[in-house]
Parts: sequence; C-alpha cells; structure tokens
Amino acid sequence: MLRIRTLSLMALFSAVVVVGGASVANNSSSQDADWPRWRGPFETGMARGEAPTTWSDSKNVKWKTPIPGRGHSSPVLWGDQIFVTTAVPIGAEPEGERPSRPEPGADSAGRRRGGGGGAGPLVDHKFELICLDRKTGKILWQKTARVATPHEGYHRMYGSFASNSPVTDGRHVFAYFGSRGIYCYDLKGQLIWEKDVGVRMQMRLGFGEGTAPVLHDKALILNMDHEGEDVMVVLDKNTGKELWKVSRDEPSNWAAPLVVEHQGRKQVVVSATRKVRSYDLQTGEIVWECGGLGTNTIPAPVRQGGMVYVMSGHREPNLLAIRLDRKGDLTGTDAIVWTNTRGNAYTASPVLHDNKLYFVTDSGMVSCLDAATGRPYYSQVRLPKATNIKSSPVGANGKLYVSTEDGDVVVLKMGESFEVLATNTLEGQFFIATPAIADGEIFLRGQNTLFCIQQSP
Repeated sequence: MLRIRTLSLMALFSAVVVVGGASVANNSSSQDADWPRWRGPFETGMARGEAPTTWSDSKNVKWKTPIPGRGHSSPVLWGDQIFVTTAVPIGAEPEGERPSRPEPGADSAGRRRGGGGGAGPLVDHKFELICLDRKTGKILWQKTARVATPHEGYHRMYGSFASNSPVTDGRHVFAYFGSRGIYCYDLKGQLIWEKDVGVRMQMRLGFGEGTAPVLHDKALILNMDHEGEDVMVVLDKNTGKELWKVSRDEPSNWAAPLVVEHQGRKQVVVSATRKVRSYDLQTGEIVWECGGLGTNTIPAPVRQGGMVYVMSGHREPNLLAIRLDRKGDLTGTDAIVWTNTRGNAYTASPVLHDNKLYFVTDSGMVSCLDAATGRPYYSQVRLPKATNIKSSPVGANGKLYVSTEDGDVVVLKMGESFEVLATNTLEGQFFIATPAIADGEIFLRGQNTLFCIQQSP
C-alpha cells in the first residue's frame, strides 16, 4: 500500500547539489575508471559512463580469472587495479563451482528452510585480499590478512566468510572480514595497519556476516548488528585509531550505513529492524531515529536531495522516504514523506537515478517509483524467466543490470516503462556478488571466477 504526504518538494530537493541522482558523499575524486566501493562512486548503484549491453561465453569476455576460495564480496576498482576478498579453507577440499539448487522450500543440503541455514566448514581459513591487473586479469599480489577458524558458519547457498566488500580511497584499500577484523593496505600490498574490534558476531540462524564498510573523509565506519551486543565503530582510516563507538540495540542487520551531508551536518544513516537511526559523523550523537521497517534489514539506504530512502523486504516489508532536516523520534510524523509496502527488495539494494528508485525482489520482480512522491511508474514486473536474485542491481548510461543465480545478467532500459534490452548468460555461473562498472567495462564475480566484459567496437 502506498501512502503519500504532501510536502514542499521543491524546497526539499533544492537543499543540496545532486550528481547522478544522489549527492556526492565522498571527497575522493573518482574518475570513469573507478568503482571505489560496493555501491559505486555515488553510493546509488550508478556508474559513470557507459557499460556493455551484450555478451556471452564466446562474445565480449575480455578476460576471466579464477579466484581461490569462496567469497561473495564485490570487486572494487581504482585505476588499473581491481581488489577482491576471499576466504580459502586450509586442509579441506575446495568448494565446488556452484552449489546445486535445492528443492523448493529446502536448503542446498535438502533440509527444509525455516529452521536455520547456517553451514560452512569450521576449519582454518586464510582471509585474503587479492589485487588484479584490470587490463589482463593477472593477479598482481595476494595477501593473507589473517589465518583463523571461524566461530560460526554461513548460509549454504548465499553466505561466505568473505561477503564484506572492500573499499578504497585511491591510496589505500581496506579489507574487512567482520569478526576477523579490518586490514589497511597500500596499493602495492603493504600492510599499513590492522584492527580487531573484539566482536564475535552471532548472526540470525547462522546466516553469516556481510555488511560493507563505509569510508568518508578520514572516517572508516563499521556497523556490527547481530544477536549479541551491537556496536558501530568509527576508525581513523590512516591509523586504525578508534574515533568513537556507540552501542546499538538491534537484531541481525546487513544494511550498510550511508553518510549524507545536509544543512552543513554530516550524518551516518543506518537502516535496522527496530529503528532507522542517524548519527552525527563527528560525535556519534543520534540526530534522529524512525521506526517502521521490518525484520532482516539488508538493502542499503540511498539519498536524493533532502530525503533518504530505507527499505526492508522480509516480514512486515516497508520502504520509508524520510526527510533529513528533522531531529528526534520521527516515527509516525510528517517527516515520513511516503511509504511503500509492495514489491520491496529483501536482499538487493536499490538503484537511485534521475528521480527514479529501482528495486528488485529476490524472485525477480522489478519496480520503478518516482523518488519524490513514491508513485509507481511500474510495479512488480517479472523478469523474462523465473529466477532468484541476491546480487544488487547496478546502472550505467540509461541501463539497469540485474544479475541472477542462473548466470544471467538482464539489461533493462531505465525510465518510466519496463523494457528488456538483453539477457546475457555465462554458463554454469551463479551470481551473488554485485557487479562493478567502470570505464565501459563490467566486472562480474561468479562462484570461483572474476570476469571482465568489454563491448566490442
């Protein structure tokens, strides 16, 4: 059900300069060749420039490189370097290229879903950061950040011990392994600092960890919501020194924080089940909070002008468009501009561009809403074939890319109507990681392979 509140939207959206559908929250000067963090240069899922439209195993694959171990983190890029994280078991047989698809209602081991889903070998693992040459796919260096035995497993199909995507500022790259700590390297692979914040996360039903770190100016933000004592920690990116830490009271949450600047104040917005909260970036003080989302929050917030959009798609799904110019508890107030409870994404984060909010359900139904009002241009339109989706969509130059568990990437035309431009298949692949797009190329991480796709002239 859609609920609209009338506001002075002209004043709302004129509050900040908007680039590519969202304000630029980071001061690093990304160029077309860069995808420095999980949701791209604008934190909206949008790339700069162009991207390929069609490819297959025999067409437009520039290179492909095997990646050892298992990891569902997304690649990040800076210049001619690509960075991925992985976890490699020691003394165990390598995991297969792709888990077999379970029967409906069961996990990949044939067990009925609902009673849990945690799995994964609790043996020693090497937690690694890998740097590849963007032009050739050759591995330039590979560093083992830590060797450890994980204290709990992950979802058999969708989890890994390396699901937290790295982030880079063009001088350093930060490899985050959740309970196993965060590691800062320079771009030549030299370890600069490392930190274990001392939290051993206990995720709901053993589904596994996977919240991306967030970098803004000198602040490196780590949110750790789980079934134990929750914290959000902000570190100095140059030294690893703790700048501030706040306790939180939330169940398991996988939504990455978002830094926004509004009326001269920088806020860290964190989606969560009990309340969405905004913290002052300098002090950790709560600026505002708002209830209304459902359980298992996973999609990351996005921002346009004077509003931030937060979403949940599990039980009691909801999407809230919240004004940024308020303080205190905003639950049930006119600070909530509009809401939407139909067709929300459970796992995938939305794409925001040109005043349009795009999102996709785990079962492959796509919606596009007017970001100012919440009115749908189209709602819950199914992709060409039945599929499952965990990867977040990304966009480039008027095209939306939706990766599936069947090795497909469906390319949609962005705009007010639903239109499929292409369906591209890499046989035997299983896409959980979100693609990266930079300088006309798209980088796809399958279960054990990283692909570079480049459109032929």
